[in-house]
Amino acid sequence: MASYTGRGVHGQIVHALGARIVGGDLPEGAILDVRALGEELDVSLTVMRESMKVLAGKGLIDARQRRGTFVRERRHWNLLDADLMRWQVETGGGKRLMRDLADVRSIVEPAAAHRAALHRTDEDLRAMQVALDAMAETHVGSPAEAAEADAAFHRALLNATGNELLARMDLLLEPGLRERDRVVHSHGQASDPLPSHQAVLDAVRDRDAARAEQAMLDLLAQATHDLDQVTGDQSAEPR
Repeated sequence: MASYTGRGVHGQIVHALGARIVGGDLPEGAILDVRALGEELDVSLTVMRESMKVLAGKGLIDARQRRGTFVRERRHWNLLDADLMRWQVETGGGKRLMRDLADVRSIVEPAAAHRAALHRTDEDLRAMQVALDAMAETHVGSPAEAAEADAAFHRALLNATGNELLARMDLLLEPGLRERDRVVHSHGQASDPLPSHQAVLDAVRDRDAARAEQAMLDLLAQATHDLDQVTGDQSAEPR
């Protein structure tokens, strides 16, 4: 789901309240006094109601007769939503998010690289190369641009599998990958990501499925190491 925050006053209110919920300031089960919150945030009741609709769409809140508007249990939240991922990072929950993301990537991406080596087309290779070239140009530039180039590479790899369902795994992986990249690329401690991505591309180009799978495993191990270096977490096992 695309990010909603940043879209004018509604986006600001969605961000303010969503971050409070995800960060635990408004805990699960808490009853929300929409009118009082609107007065606190100095916005109209109309703005609050529209913002509540957005938060409800993300699974964060619900409303019931005689109970009112309340924060839902975490198991109901749309944790794949880009805003929820961002709020987790902003409110101190990024470590858990990055751990879970690493687990999902370790399951999906090595197998995707293996399959891509068997089914890729010349067009797929061009898309991966364009993304890799963009990574080279943005590596020392904007963290947001570097994150976009990295996401484009992994999106092209998933497309190269020739499997429509695998290709749409970008909806699951990209929001978390972008948050991870923003954290890593905002620091100067991360290693150069280009060689590991180049190794994946070379193996896919050579149609060497086993080598492509191993290259992706190596890339993910480096990604975990880089994140640990930035966050100071040396206890996590390589994935």
